[in-house]
Amino acid sequence: MTRPIRDGLDLTDEQREFVALARDFAAREIRPRARAVDEADTESPLDLWDKAAQLGLSSYMLPAEHGGGGVTDLVTQCLVQQELCYGDIGIGNFLTSSAFFAEPVLALGSEEQKKRWITPLTGSRPPVTAVAVTEPGVGSDAASLQTSAVRDGDSYVLNGQKTWISNAPYAESFIIFATVDPALRSRGVTAFVVDRSMPGVTVGRPMRKLGQRGIVNAEVFLSDVRVPLENRLGEEGAGFYGLMRTFDASRILIGAGATGLSRAALDATVAYARERTQFGKPIIEHQAVAFRLADMAARTDVSHLVTLRAARLFDAGIACGAESAIAKLTASENTTWVTNAALQTHGGWGYSREYLPEKWLRDAKLEELEEGTSDIQRLIISRSLTATS
Repeated sequence: MTRPIRDGLDLTDEQREFVALARDFAAREIRPRARAVDEADTESPLDLWDKAAQLGLSSYMLPAEHGGGGVTDLVTQCLVQQELCYGDIGIGNFLTSSAFFAEPVLALGSEEQKKRWITPLTGSRPPVTAVAVTEPGVGSDAASLQTSAVRDGDSYVLNGQKTWISNAPYAESFIIFATVDPALRSRGVTAFVVDRSMPGVTVGRPMRKLGQRGIVNAEVFLSDVRVPLENRLGEEGAGFYGLMRTFDASRILIGAGATGLSRAALDATVAYARERTQFGKPIIEHQAVAFRLADMAARTDVSHLVTLRAARLFDAGIACGAESAIAKLTASENTTWVTNAALQTHGGWGYSREYLPEKWLRDAKLEELEEGTSDIQRLIISRSLTATS
């Protein structure tokens, strides 16, 4: 029995239908595969990708004018992401990764570019795509990219190395963030759509990771890759704006996914605590366990509520960089705490692979690292406190 979070939302029938669809898919298709995908280590569940696409779950968030489901409000996206990640956060993030690719195209691209690269994502067999920002020497400081883009007539020549690129082993297209001049820092960052088939593009071996193994990462190497001018998104130097806009949305969705994981851990732990007996009674009746469950519930609710606040601000067109950072910071650190508490409550069984808490704890840690570590989120929040109006 899933514990509902009382948030006061008045959902439309359409929103309820999408959430119910995601909840059913998570229970029927995702959760039963969670352990097997984890054990496979470096393989994404491409069959689930196809099933999700056929139901519209991989493109429901894309604009209707380009063939998507038209659910472009972030509140609904957060609720759907929660449900998918309740099934499994790695698989859930994989199934909705088209949105991460689409966001820079929608923010920076022309109408022709949107039609060219968004429309294929909405079909029944959409291509897997990827966004490449991180480099071996560039993580949180995205303005210091070293991958170069040199203009040569009607094309650009790209050289560089990207790392930790989600979906890279399967991606047919990449959005590569490069710089036309490193000295310009953020004002030199420019985005390009690069096809995997272009000469000079190579992808490294899948990386072996602690958790969230359903979404596979690898390095991408660019050696004199010639990219047509029409593959540049926006003007030179506009890429950093598109990246930050993407991060504002994606960090809120990370908060939603982390909340889904926290809910899964809480529900499973409450069920276990009702069944497990020690000292003559269910362990949920022991105050130490009951209070731990109470803290799990409180942290899960807080994660949900701060994420929805950020989503509402984003949907209203209000600048919400700090609120986005608060949502990611709070939900990611809370889910690490909640999943650890789930393992602790399960005792020895929580440490074994017979139950999911050990996997959930491994999965949770990534939420504190990706798309800006907790340190970076605190930096964004602290700067907002000292900014003058």
